[in-house]
Amino acid sequence: MKKFTIVFIMIFALCSVFAIGKTNLDFTGQVSLFSNYSPQYQMNFVNIGRYIPQLVFSDTLANSHLIDFEASANINGSASYHLLDISAYQGNISPYRLWGRYSGKQFEIRIGLQKIDFGSATLLRPLQWFNSISPRDPLKITNGVWGALGRYYFLNNANVWAWVLYGNEMRRGLDLIGSYKNDPEYGFRYQQPLPKGEIALSYHHRTIETQNWFTKPTTGIFPMKNPEDRIGLDGKWDLGIALWFEAVYIKPSKESLNYSDQALLTIGTDYTFGIGNGLYVLFEHLISNIRQTPSVFDVNNNITASTISYPLGLDDNISSIVDYGWDTKGMSLFLNYSHQFEKFMGYIMLTYNSQNTIKIQNLIFTNPYKGPGIQLMLVYNH
Repeated sequence: MKKFTIVFIMIFALCSVFAIGKTNLDFTGQVSLFSNYSPQYQMNFVNIGRYIPQLVFSDTLANSHLIDFEASANINGSASYHLLDISAYQGNISPYRLWGRYSGKQFEIRIGLQKIDFGSATLLRPLQWFNSISPRDPLKITNGVWGALGRYYFLNNANVWAWVLYGNEMRRGLDLIGSYKNDPEYGFRYQQPLPKGEIALSYHHRTIETQNWFTKPTTGIFPMKNPEDRIGLDGKWDLGIALWFEAVYIKPSKESLNYSDQALLTIGTDYTFGIGNGLYVLFEHLISNIRQTPSVFDVNNNITASTISYPLGLDDNISSIVDYGWDTKGMSLFLNYSHQFEKFMGYIMLTYNSQNTIKIQNLIFTNPYKGPGIQLMLVYNH
């Protein structure tokens, strides 16, 4: 991370010196206060305060190309407690985004700590390879990844992506295992428009830490670096109702105790009914198979998720997310009411997770506690 920060500062300083076009410098920020109450958990009160200051610099060059930079931080603190009996506190300051970009009409190159997101699915996302965005989070907070991303846009709306990542180790999306921090990751994506839709092919290579069983009794389980390749295919069409799919196959080079390969498939649809102000309904179904032996898939998960959203007016909206695991018989429910005040945005969220609910996604804004819960959030943007 230090190397990327040094490179970013050098590029920023160099481009600022040679800036010859129209320059802009903007400072914005977001303050959010979040409170959660889960009566069945020992530390049943959780309060979180977060501030994300953001500095954006842009310079339009003489050839209509653009150089821009974003630097933002995630400053947060939390307090967990059970009335006056038990309490725990923590705070953290970390870079949230720190990237520089050079772009033209049909291309862009971005280097640094950034968000990379693509795919057709909304709730159950096999292609969520590089972020932890939760569909329950109104703010879409997610950790970024360190790396370089290039994109080129063809005149027929096709586009190709290529990336190289380094210094990332956290689990993201549906990852079973995190990445090796000191090994580079790389991949590409090609997206092709089709009549009434589009289809895309994605590939990614990384190194993971699996475990290998050695026969020597004194050795036991020993961590092992394991190259992993994954390939994804996704598409989306508007046929009056929207239809989409995401399919991913993941294969480590070496078999281990963790898994030998993994296959995921999500299919989905949505439609806005002409009822009142417009009733939006979305359904997705995920089939997940994890094979731990060479011959059979040992772990099978079938999950159906749905979201319903209805605007009550210009300033009010109500939405819900429900998911059900057919193999575990586990269900979770999320209900969100939002209101736009003059200078603030407020949210009241109700949650319920059954005892058999399995957390399959590595998302930041997901309540892991069993039973009911209530969450309150207040957001101010300046």
